[in-house]
Amino acid sequence: MKEYKEEDYLMISGIQHFIFCRRQWALIHIEQQWEENYFTTDGELLHERADDDSIRESRRDLITIRALPIKSNRLCITGKCDVVELKLSSEGVYFPKYKNTYQVFPIEYKRGKPKENESDILQLLAQAVCLEEMLITTIKKGYIFYFETRRRQEIIFTDDMRERLNDIVSEMHHYMDEGLTPKVKIGKKCKTCSLNGICLPYLNEDKNVDLYIQRRISE
Repeated sequence: MKEYKEEDYLMISGIQHFIFCRRQWALIHIEQQWEENYFTTDGELLHERADDDSIRESRRDLITIRALPIKSNRLCITGKCDVVELKLSSEGVYFPKYKNTYQVFPIEYKRGKPKENESDILQLLAQAVCLEEMLITTIKKGYIFYFETRRRQEIIFTDDMRERLNDIVSEMHHYMDEGLTPKVKIGKKCKTCSLNGICLPYLNEDKNVDLYIQRRISE
């Protein structure tokens, strides 16, 4: 992979946008456009406690760290973990600060429920890859907590997932390097997309502007 300065690293949070819609990701991360809707605002409110880096919890054999900055120099990505749990284990990595060895588990908080696509899973894996590189360890699994179901879902990281992540990040770097914003692939997701008013998916699809205007009037 091409070498990048750290200020040019891709945001890990963009992986979810990219898999959801490549055009949405490009509008946010390349063109720097953004709009708030109910879903983005609700998601931010739900993340408030997880993103408070002043909170560190410790009980018996478990240490909880919130809003931990992370990066991978191999993939050239950066971001924050919502939560990282350190579980006391002889098979873990040694932490001088805590004077013991711990297994490391990234935990991502998401509004809604598990998605049909792999966006949440690959975002979580990207966090794990960063932690592996920073701590010189191997992380076999992580967790996603969904606020709608109020359940924590265990995610086992496979070799196929890691290859898929590498491909996705490489594709993201390509678009960023070239400054390309892909055309939209219209679907049901367009209706709830926070950038619908900026993207104008039907206008992007229709070459006939009059047809687009008639369609919006009929709606």
